[in-house]
This record gives sequence, structure tokens and C-alpha cells, in this order.
Amino acid sequence: MSTIHIDCRKELKPSALFKAVRNGDKAQLAETSREAILKVYTYLQDKINKSESAHYGINTGFGSLYNTVIAKDKLAELQYNLLTSHACGAGDEVPQEIVRLMLLLKAQSLSYGYSGVQLATVERLIHFYNEDCIPVVYELGSLGASGDLAPLAHLALPLIGKGEVALKGQRMTGADALQKLGLEPLNLGAKEGLALINGTQFISAYATALVARGEELVHAGDLIAALSCDAFDARLDAFDIKIGQVRPHAGHLETSLVIQKYRKGSSIAEGEKVHTQDPYSFRCIPQVHGASKDALRHVTQVVGTEINSVTDNPNIFADEDEIISGGNFHGQPLALPIDYLCMAFSELGNISERRLYLLVSGQRNLPAFLTPNPGLHSGFMIVQYLSAGIVSQNKQYCTPASVDSIVSSNGQEDHVSMGANAATKCYKVLLNLERILALELMTAAQAFHFRRPGQSSELLEDFVADFRSQVPQVEDDVEMHLLIRKAESFLRTLQV
Repeated sequence: MSTIHIDCRKELKPSALFKAVRNGDKAQLAETSREAILKVYTYLQDKINKSESAHYGINTGFGSLYNTVIAKDKLAELQYNLLTSHACGAGDEVPQEIVRLMLLLKAQSLSYGYSGVQLATVERLIHFYNEDCIPVVYELGSLGASGDLAPLAHLALPLIGKGEVALKGQRMTGADALQKLGLEPLNLGAKEGLALINGTQFISAYATALVARGEELVHAGDLIAALSCDAFDARLDAFDIKIGQVRPHAGHLETSLVIQKYRKGSSIAEGEKVHTQDPYSFRCIPQVHGASKDALRHVTQVVGTEINSVTDNPNIFADEDEIISGGNFHGQPLALPIDYLCMAFSELGNISERRLYLLVSGQRNLPAFLTPNPGLHSGFMIVQYLSAGIVSQNKQYCTPASVDSIVSSNGQEDHVSMGANAATKCYKVLLNLERILALELMTAAQAFHFRRPGQSSELLEDFVADFRSQVPQVEDDVEMHLLIRKAESFLRTLQV
């Protein structure tokens, strides 16, 4: 196991961070970040003690109450009230994998030394992560504008002994968790509550998981598509690199080369064909898969920038002796790309289902519904129904969230990104894509059997053998749900 470094001088990479969290790697705060945090915290305390000026969120109310100045002896109470009042989450609980990312990304954002929090606050976030003390956060509640206020309030409450957590899998109150960990509730200072709940760490945690897992599924999709090509006896022409070179989109070229590699040496692929063309779902794999890869590449770049940024407000510039109120908490830079990514994932599922449909359609010398005895047995008939239903749901989720906005806080927060909704629905599309690809894999492996005694490439033959070690060939009608679950499990652990 390696160490995740929360370091203001090093960049977190979305895919590497996701894999490290999934692997259970521990996190550590770098000394450079400690120095940056302490420097600005000391500056802010001195500023509060010596100045009577109003600074938003430090000694004023929040939102439309920005002109209400708070007495110095009430500043700590102000921050406690902020966390408790903003913990208005509802709906499904956020997956713990996402909350783990939220803890680290909030620590990273605070580690740059522009937020004014005490060192103990950042250390507590990292300690919670390392001790598997995962706050209970809810899916609904963020407008993705003044930061992810409600979800981040739920993330922060256990730091002060409130809210709920899962400590090593056991559900309990934040107070009980602190007691078990031998910790006292944090004493929040000026600005700290606001720094904890301002920011895009709810959206960016989802986005990190989306681009990282999306990259894995894109590669799996190519491998499964290559198997489907052999199972459907598809031609090789469409993957000729010369076609990509005269329309040189990076994703197209990459996909053509990958499919060629996967089918190299396949007697099925290289055999003589009676058909001169294949349907688009096979012939246009480079164009469709490639476009989704190009979209994913763009979104990954945006997410990489975001998770290495300061996203709370106001920002404190100690060297310039300035406290500046702006809008770095606004989620629009993430909301638009996530909507784009949602469509990219949906299209990968869309073309996958079309390949599945053709495999069960009784064409190319394959039996109808891939059963040796169609009529008596339904075979893979309803597998296609299931895939079609999931694909349709994905299309419905593709309505963009980022085009919506609802005025809040008495008009002070009059444009919001709805990036949180974009992120949570894109996550649903990602999970659906995983299911669709698992269904195509099941179907392609079933169809592949009917190409015998033909042989595929060594790579695809080994791939099918690995799959068959967990999911058997279907001879007679069986309870398909059980096989589908096994196929999904296989895909989740697939290394491409």
C-alpha cells in the first residue's frame, strides 16, 4: 500500500486518487501544507483581533445576511450554528467510496493556506479517513453554487461531535465515534464552519469517481465490443487505421488500434465474409467509442484542475494582506462537463445494447436468442429487454442539469449550477453502463460458442475462458438474474 499525500505543492490525479482510496491507502498531510495552513491561520487571528472591518463569513452572517456583523465573542457560535443549520440533506445516503473522496478533497482544498482554518481541522479530516470513520452524507440538498452546503455540512458535523458516521462499518453518532477514537470535538474558530461547507467537494468527489471508473469501463467496453465483433462475424475493414488518419480524432484512432490488437490472429475475424458491410453498431465502433473517450479525456482534465483548487470563500491572501470575497465555490466549471460526460457514458451503453440486439436477432448463422432450441427456450430474449430498459433510463437521465437555476437566499444567490444533480445522475448512468456492458459480455460469450470450431485471437479466447470460469454457457432456460449478477461482479474486477 502507498500513501496519499495531501500536499499544496503536488497535484492529485483523479484516477490515481480513486484507485488509492478503493485500495484503502492511508493519507498523510505534507509539511509544506502544515506551514501554509498555520501561516494563514495566524494571519487571520491577528486580523480579527486588530480590525473592526466586516469580512463576509468571518464576522458577518451568511447568504443574504452578509451585512449582519457578528460580535467577536460570538464568532465560534456562528460557525457551529452554520454547520447545524445547513445540515439539511435528504434522500439516499451517498456511497462511502464517494464520502472518503470528499474527506480527502476537502483536506486538499484547505491545505493550500487560503482558507484560514486551524491545522487541527485539516488533520481531523485526514484522521477520519485513515480510521475509516465515514460521515453519513445525503444525496439531496446541494444547488452546487455556494459550495455543496448541505452535503458538506453533514460531512463536517462529526468533527464537532454531531451528525452520524459509519466507524469501521458500524453506524453511530458523531459523539460516540469521537469517544471511541479518543478525540474531543473540534473547537471551531472564525471562518472554519464556512470553509468546511463552502466548496465543490461533493460534486468533485463524484466527478473523480466518474472519470476514474469511466476510464476503466471505456477500456472494458472496447474489449467486449471486440468479442462481439467476432461473435457476430464482423469485418475488419472499419478498423483500418487509414480511415482514422483521414479524420484524425484521437479517440477514433485509439479505438481502431485497440480493436485491431484484440482481434489480431483471430481466424474468425480474418475469414472470408459474404457480407460487404456491418451495421453501424459494429462498423462505427471507432467513431462512437472514440467520441466518448475524447469527452472523457476533456472532463478528466477539468476534474484534475478542480480537485487541486481552493473552492471556499472568502479567500485569504496573507502575503498581500487581503481577504477577498468571490465565487470559487460555484459548481459551473464541473456541472457543464459532467452533463457532457453523462451523454458520453449513455452513448457507450446505447451502442452496446444495439450490438446485443443484433447478436440475439438470429442473423449471421446464429440461432434466435442464442438458444439451441428456440421456441421451447427463450434464451437471451429478455436479456435484451433488460438492456433496452436500462438504456432508455440512461437517455432520460441525460437531460442536462446545468441549464437549470433556481434563485435562493433571498436573491443573493441568484444563479446556481445544479452541478450536484448533474453528478448524482451521471453516477447512476455510470452504474447503468456497467450493467449494460455486463449484459453484452454475457451475450457475446454465448454467441461466441456458436462460432466453433472457429478460433478467435489468443487474447479473446483467454478472455472468454476467464469469464466462463465464473459464468457458465446457457444450454437450457435458467434464472438469468443469477448469471447477470455474476457477470456484473466479473466486470467490476476486470483488469484491462
